[in-house]
Amino acid sequence: MAKKGKGNRIQVILECTEHKTSGQAGTSRYITTKNRKNTPERMEIKKYNPILKKVTVHKEIK
Repeated sequence: MAKKGKGNRIQVILECTEHKTSGQAGTSRYITTKNRKNTPERMEIKKYNPILKKVTVHKEIK
């Protein structure tokens, strides 16, 4: 039988880093999951920002 309880996979929110400095209205955020055992540090992924219309770095926020 599988163990039940606190899983290693958690939901995280990724927010665009360039969008904050651009001064434009709105935010670009994505929701994804990560395995907290394999990646204990904060994630950084390149994702598409529809407001800036280009691929930018998105960092995990709390």
